[in-house]
Amino acid sequence: MIEAQGVSKRYGSVQALEDVSFQASEGSVVGLLGQNGAGKTTLLRIMTGYLAATSGRVLIRGADPLLSPGKAKAHLGYMPEHPPLYDEMTVWEYLRFVSRLKGVHPRAIGDHAREVMRVTGLSEMRNRLLGHLSKGYRQRTGLAQALCGDPEVLILDEPTSGLDPKQITEIRQLMKSLSVGRTILFSSHILSEVQQLCNCVVILNRGRVKMDVSLDRLNTGGNVTLLCWIRGKGEGLFSALRRMAGIREVRLEPSPGPEVTSVTLIFGGEGQPEEALFALLSGLAMPILRLQRQESSLEQVFLDVISE
Repeated sequence: MIEAQGVSKRYGSVQALEDVSFQASEGSVVGLLGQNGAGKTTLLRIMTGYLAATSGRVLIRGADPLLSPGKAKAHLGYMPEHPPLYDEMTVWEYLRFVSRLKGVHPRAIGDHAREVMRVTGLSEMRNRLLGHLSKGYRQRTGLAQALCGDPEVLILDEPTSGLDPKQITEIRQLMKSLSVGRTILFSSHILSEVQQLCNCVVILNRGRVKMDVSLDRLNTGGNVTLLCWIRGKGEGLFSALRRMAGIREVRLEPSPGPEVTSVTLIFGGEGQPEEALFALLSGLAMPILRLQRQESSLEQVFLDVISE
């Protein structure tokens, strides 16, 4: 649905992007992460045809936004970090105007604009001037204009930038509802937001892709890690744990109390080792006091990836 093929961008002596390649499949939600200056906005502008790449290309449903702009942009909705709103227009006038630009049939423009306002929660604001809207409603209007024409691909640059926690929650819920049947690529500095909304994450650092991975794979790291508190002690316990199928590491942790063993168990693969562990300890008559599957923190992964 969205594909970047070796995209590079140079501004004079500054290399903003270098050989960026990744794909966003149909129906996926991809989070684009990176520090300020990592090249996120430049990449999104190239993907929308706003900028030309120095080398490489982008495809939107197989069409290049530069070589076939009409074909590519018919499938594309773009919300920049600061939405291009005309403050002297009402919400209703603005969305009708954008719908005309997006090629909606003249007879369908009214119904289409009403549906977009309903989806984005703007119906009550239809006669409000854009210049009089709050920051949250301006962001909603920016998202609404991206939806005009009913595109299959949405590219959003910092869609929750500058919003308060309540507004962030509202926009997040709206994005969840919009992800059904669409491919969404968005940049964000809010890692918890990316973890809640996305299937995949792409991390840029100094213009290069440092990680391109599904969140399921990121959470497991290819392993399953369990923290377990066990009532009982002894070398026999450790010998039994080390003989478990798929076990890679048994690590002793500080004990939370007398006659309690605390261990971290790392298993290869993505199975359900909890069942085998429960069966083993039941046979040893050693009750499990606590069992927790540990997942990688996106924040820690991000910091590890960008550290040099």
